[in-house]
Amino acid sequence: MSGMPLYRRALKQPENVKRVLDMMRDQGVKRTLDRVMGKLAGGSATGYSAAGVVVEVGDEVEGFSVGDRVACAGAGVANHAELIDVPVNLAVKVPDSVNMEMASTVTLGAIAMQGVRRAAPTLGETIVVLGLGILGQITAQLLKASGCRVLGSDLDATRVRAALDAGMDEGFDPGAEDFADRVMHLTDGFGADAVIVTAASSSDQLISDAMRATRKKGRVVLVGDVGLDLKRSDFYQKELDFFISTSYGPGRYDPVYEEGGRDYPMPYVRWTENRNMESYLSLIDSGSMDLSRLSIQRYPVDRAGDAYAELKADGDKPLLVFLSYPEHDSKAVSRRVVMSTTPAARSGVIRVGLVGAGGFAQGVHLPNMIKLKERYQLRAVMSRTGANAKSVAKQYEAAYCASAYDEILNDPDIDLVMITTRHDLHGGMVLQALQAGKHVFVEKPLAISPAEVDAIESFYTSHQGGGPVLMTGYNRRFAPAIVRAREVLEGSSTPLILNYRMNAGFIPREHWVHQAEGGGRNIGEACHIYDLFNYFSWGSEVEGVNARGIIPSGRQWGRNDNFVAMVHYRNGNICTLTYTAMGAKSHPKEKMDIYADGKVVSMDDYKQLDVSGGRYKGWHASAMQKGQFEELALLANCLLDGQEWPISLADQLSAARISFAVEHQITE
Repeated sequence: MSGMPLYRRALKQPENVKRVLDMMRDQGVKRTLDRVMGKLAGGSATGYSAAGVVVEVGDEVEGFSVGDRVACAGAGVANHAELIDVPVNLAVKVPDSVNMEMASTVTLGAIAMQGVRRAAPTLGETIVVLGLGILGQITAQLLKASGCRVLGSDLDATRVRAALDAGMDEGFDPGAEDFADRVMHLTDGFGADAVIVTAASSSDQLISDAMRATRKKGRVVLVGDVGLDLKRSDFYQKELDFFISTSYGPGRYDPVYEEGGRDYPMPYVRWTENRNMESYLSLIDSGSMDLSRLSIQRYPVDRAGDAYAELKADGDKPLLVFLSYPEHDSKAVSRRVVMSTTPAARSGVIRVGLVGAGGFAQGVHLPNMIKLKERYQLRAVMSRTGANAKSVAKQYEAAYCASAYDEILNDPDIDLVMITTRHDLHGGMVLQALQAGKHVFVEKPLAISPAEVDAIESFYTSHQGGGPVLMTGYNRRFAPAIVRAREVLEGSSTPLILNYRMNAGFIPREHWVHQAEGGGRNIGEACHIYDLFNYFSWGSEVEGVNARGIIPSGRQWGRNDNFVAMVHYRNGNICTLTYTAMGAKSHPKEKMDIYADGKVVSMDDYKQLDVSGGRYKGWHASAMQKGQFEELALLANCLLDGQEWPISLADQLSAARISFAVEHQITE
């Protein structure tokens, strides 16, 4: 949909429009528009089907070796790029007799194969393929290989002829004759046993036609993207089965399978997306599948623009377009791309290397750096995905982009490394940057294991109080409402009782924040609140931690995102956090009440602070202000003006260790 105007994309994705409206309500119109426009300007990598040669394997990879010929699948994975980084379940080996061009169609083949499997064809059945683009062509050949009689229909006569040449039994143009009537005529008045819809159209008529053309108790399978305003009369009287086919097959859209590499056992899930890919290549290898006679065009990758232009042109369009890449020495690959519109370097600013260019960095930190452009200059952007790094570098005028961390660490012109990757990488990257002599800003959490925190502390111990500045993105302590609350409570004659409630919202258990790379929501998010506890304790040491999680009544709930934790300090402060994913989304997310010295200080969702007891002014705003801008401003004051660290090392280590103590108690 990247070629569509924004309003058309909004109409096709109403769920994203709702997210934007919710974000506007919480964060304000301008901040939301900044995030949305930044996301759109960054674009996204194209392509989802490729074949090539393995140049490197990860430490945990089994079954693949350097030099293997492989075919790969997945949007955001099998991109149009010279080098791609592919999880094991989205890659299969290519048989020796299959050329790389045909192997690169593996994703299309798996999509078509899953549609055929959903139709469950049996020998001798008559099955119609509605839409004879490349998916329809492959589907027709798969059905013939299954022993079916295959009928096909398409508005493009050349596509009908191509399918007939490849073995399809009957073909016709639905624009020239009634589709359902024609199928009935060819099936002795009974109708097809099944219809597989591989067309793409906004019209609801295609599904209606498919159902009218199907026999009683037949099947209709949707593979393509068509209108779905179903008519009850089309399928009720015939008692039809209507199936949706999800992309390449079981495993698709499951991050545990696709990203985590956990396979489904074959006795229970015979055909996963990976096994569909293997089966498709086997059919090419045996000669049961042959795409070589279809209309094909080939372009070197530096003419990719011409290839896309041909697909948009009027007249006959190729069914397949291959992009080819030149041979190269993988050891000589550059991990850095210098931008052509690099602004001049400026003195007296903090030169930043951004590591991890995801949505939060693009939507929050980079816009704030633009507001603080007299203090910061983005020098480099590093991301595992080179296309993402380049688009962000271009948008924010960095000098270069990179896909290797060493490029950032070895650059003498980078003063500050800003780490916004997934959580499991934080601790190791922080330590590497500190050892390279770089100042570090790392999004929370500082690290997700005690060993990593101990290693960071040991680094500073060995430097006897010196070393680069380290700042964890505990932004909430810098929010205007929180700063005002501390001013009101400064000099209190009693300890305080602080109650904090986080209505965090439900996140499915398969989401990455719950996996090894996220560390769980207590360690990954609640650490924000433990830092606030430290902030309101004025340097007092933690004396104890007590925590209890729920005993889940269902698998969707977890102990480490539904718990109560109490932290008590040597100065007498008692701070409690109620963290839950079981609340309503419509209820405000965060609420804090502090009781001390005859006063009650109440903060509501970082929009409002009220003080009861005494003549103290509160604070109010129309949108959330969580302190992200202020934290960067204070970090600049520290690095450029010699002011003290915005957050002491002791507080940063303490917040992490509180989260570890809570995690141990609620999970053990």
